[in-house]
Amino acid sequence: MSVRAAIDCGTNSTRLLIIDSNGSTVERLMTITKLGEGVDATGRLLPDAVDRTLEQLRHFRELMDQHGVESFRAIATSAARDVSNSADLFAPARAILGQELEIITGDEEEAGLSFSGAVTGLPESDGPFLMVDIGGGSTEFAFGTDRCETSISLDVGSVRLTERYLVHDPPLPEELTAAISLSEAHLDDMFLAIPGVGAAGTVLGVAGTITTVAAVELGLAVYDRDAIHHFRLTRDATEDVFRTLATEALSDRVHNPGLAPERAGVIVGGLCILVAIMRRMGLDELVVSEHDILDGLITSLDD
Repeated sequence: MSVRAAIDCGTNSTRLLIIDSNGSTVERLMTITKLGEGVDATGRLLPDAVDRTLEQLRHFRELMDQHGVESFRAIATSAARDVSNSADLFAPARAILGQELEIITGDEEEAGLSFSGAVTGLPESDGPFLMVDIGGGSTEFAFGTDRCETSISLDVGSVRLTERYLVHDPPLPEELTAAISLSEAHLDDMFLAIPGVGAAGTVLGVAGTITTVAAVELGLAVYDRDAIHHFRLTRDATEDVFRTLATEALSDRVHNPGLAPERAGVIVGGLCILVAIMRRMGLDELVVSEHDILDGLITSLDD
């Protein structure tokens, strides 16, 4: 088995996973680059956001060279799908990486890849699985057992909600209500697309919003993937974290253990989505997974 890698240029973060020839993780890195900053208002990638992302891609290229990566996939998701000036990112990214950034579709590819990563190592007897991936620009749902059978991408994410609705610091109650209500309205499409969602044996939550809420609930002074992976995040705990973070000014919010300062500005938006999901679905808990789209991309290289 060769040394493989995966890169995900998301709306809020840029991430890298490198797996060695034995299947062990060599690098798993995440940097908040805010590629989607201002996209909802302007329909364009901001120059500073592009520069931040390209800087990380240069660093990732160096790491891949150091570790002798032989094959990789590099993708761009919601922010790059929605802009008129994607060439500002894609042309220099191609020069840095030596191959194209792939734009993947949210409703099939992104959800399917995230599902593939999330269910890694879980017994089929725990299924069917519903995977929830709250991103910066969109939220993906995928349903299945050994593979993704049905999926949908909703046009609501932590960055979009923050920029549209959460304009005060801390957010006003009516802003929070509007953000949660919009999220609940989007869920109508999920229930139509995945009619068997109520049969899910396990609901899996992946990506930054959900892993961050778990880290805050655990009070992790230092991020610990092993503590978070397969942590059972209850609805009561989620509501408690939401009440705490949503009522704090940003200057106070950043001091919560488990909350990375660079994510503090959009975490309340992500929580509005998560709270809406758990309320609308009547979920008592979900299982947090540190395996996500990066792991799914690595797996796809073996196909």
